[in-house]
Amino acid sequence: MTTTLTRTLKLPSLVLFGLAYLTPIIVLGIFGIIAETTGGAAPAAYLVALVAMLFTAHSYGRMAIAYPVAGSAYTYVRRSIDPRVGFLVGWAVLLDYLFLPMVIWLIGGSYLSAQFPGIPIGVWIVGFIVITTLLNILGIKVADKANYVLMAFQLLVLVFFVALGIGGVVSANGAGGLVSGQPFFNDTASFATISAGAAIAAYSFLGFDAVTTLTEETINPRRTVPRAIMLVALIGGGIFVAVSYVTQLVHPGGVFEDSASAASSIALQIGGQLFGAVFLAGLVVAQFASGLAAQASASRLLYAMGRDSVLPKAVFGRLSEKFHTPVANLVITGIVGLIAIFLDVATSTSFINFGAFTAFTLVNASVVFHYVRQRRAGQQLNVVSYVVVPVIGAVVCAYLLSQLDSNAITLGVSWLVLGVVVLALITRGFKTAPPEMTATEKATVEAAA
Repeated sequence: MTTTLTRTLKLPSLVLFGLAYLTPIIVLGIFGIIAETTGGAAPAAYLVALVAMLFTAHSYGRMAIAYPVAGSAYTYVRRSIDPRVGFLVGWAVLLDYLFLPMVIWLIGGSYLSAQFPGIPIGVWIVGFIVITTLLNILGIKVADKANYVLMAFQLLVLVFFVALGIGGVVSANGAGGLVSGQPFFNDTASFATISAGAAIAAYSFLGFDAVTTLTEETINPRRTVPRAIMLVALIGGGIFVAVSYVTQLVHPGGVFEDSASAASSIALQIGGQLFGAVFLAGLVVAQFASGLAAQASASRLLYAMGRDSVLPKAVFGRLSEKFHTPVANLVITGIVGLIAIFLDVATSTSFINFGAFTAFTLVNASVVFHYVRQRRAGQQLNVVSYVVVPVIGAVVCAYLLSQLDSNAITLGVSWLVLGVVVLALITRGFKTAPPEMTATEKATVEAAA
């Protein structure tokens, strides 16, 4: 008897899952970096990133219709283009999972270091790593209800932040001060700076496609999943643009004493010591919970890849007999997280986005390949949906990829080269098909959820 997943999820559940995955408060976590990069046009950067995500969300939707099974970028590229290209997309996505905890811990450490300047940031980062790693080794998981409570708390903090920000702007400049084009374009901003900011802002959208991995548990997935992906990107992007717009009104320009923790200073400015403390607590708790889930996801992904012999089984494909958790993988992700001590937030987020933009570009391309294959098979698909929109999405994502920090691009390309070497080894010089990595995506989402 074959066990199958039960189809119980409807559109609201998928959208809520996707929004929880985004961690909405992150818009404030990296606001200072984006405002500094754009020259005070953070909402414009989020708007450009949103456009790129909407085109890509459309492509994810087309692929979810074509392949209504649990999967994501790897699955779509593997089936539409080529198994070897699919493997490299999976390798690029591994970059996100492996280094995402590092970025999360770095952002949390930056805010705590700004609040307590006498303590070096490295101490906070090591503290995050040690506590999170120990909890994950013990097998402690964040329950679904706790995730929803955390999301509600984040949204509440965002609402208060925006409300206090609006109050501050009205008090200083009157109601007319709420309407301004300066946050979108000003004398210190340019198309180049906004594009560079958009390349960083895309970090806030990471995970909007996570709902595709719940396809096999969704009622009427061919209709529901594409709508959910689009709504998650649209609602999440709307929150990011609105919050960054108000924050940019409160603090025009992109000059900060410490851009990595700028939102904390702004929270103090608009709400005083009490709200400043609440905001810092909310951000740090959100980063801690996100880091816990991200490290669990990364370790599960490494374990599944080891179990499937994509990575050395003796190291990565083992569970602790005592704790029944992938202890070696958790320790490895913790060690990788130590790199945060030597990086800044801008470079680290750009590094993560390299993997994301690589995957997004190829998912867009996979739609075009699917169109060509279906046309050869005698099936006619809509040219606009399956060619025009995906091509635009691929071009936009590839362009934003090129706008990433130069160090991040160098690191990202080096990672892909390493992936090609691994692929050559496991396929005996590209002579055999690479092992399937479908189970790795499934394991990752189960851990993250």
